[in-house]
Amino acid sequence: MNIYVGNLAYAVTDDDLRDAFSAFGEVSRANVIMDRDTGRSKGFGFVEMPDNSQAEAAINGLNEKPLSGRNIRVNEAKPREDRPRRPRY
Repeated sequence: MNIYVGNLAYAVTDDDLRDAFSAFGEVSRANVIMDRDTGRSKGFGFVEMPDNSQAEAAINGLNEKPLSGRNIRVNEAKPREDRPRRPRY
């Protein structure tokens, strides 16, 4: 299951996400989304967990709980909608 994690502190790393979610089971991938221009975190990320029951436990266990000083928002990721690319100037 792909899990969306929002309201991340800018200091949170991929390893921090992996550590938080691995308390609930196997984590196949943890990724904080970075701004390509500044290299700074965008404040959200995604975690993939192969076992759906472990993923559900992680969502229920971590939603609105503090991680690095901020209460994170955790839910199942929705498929990305197709949208036109914005021009880069």
